[in-house]
Amino acid sequence: MNIRLAEKSDAAALVEFNQAMALETEGKTLDAQILQSGVESVFHDEKKGFYVVAEENERIIGGLMITFEWSDWRDGWFWWIQSVYILPEFRARGIYRLLYDFVKESAREKEDVCGFRLYVEKENVRAQKVYEKLGMEASHYLMYEEMI
Repeated sequence: MNIRLAEKSDAAALVEFNQAMALETEGKTLDAQILQSGVESVFHDEKKGFYVVAEENERIIGGLMITFEWSDWRDGWFWWIQSVYILPEFRARGIYRLLYDFVKESAREKEDVCGFRLYVEKENVRAQKVYEKLGMEASHYLMYEEMI
């Protein structure tokens, strides 16, 4: 198992993962062209974030994306964990833990990261248990959004 920063050549796998995750968790079919452009734009602009992938036998089997939020209260960055996906046949093998450990170690090297955040579907109890098992806690914040 190899955990590493994603490269542009991994974009197709990341697009596939995002399509599968949206369908699995929200019953949504994402526009492939928009999604492809969105994934590729992360590789062209480091301010947007970065991807981390899990690889086994040269096959990408899971990944996640990190985006950034500045906290004036803490004078540091929150890293938002997004687009988490592990291929179904590789779940329950500790792969997310390996991805999360890689992200935590990367954050420690930066010295200006104050924490991690993520959002999860209310009904996705399985994922919530995984996050709690790794030391994350449910936040007291609710999330609101307006799409434009």
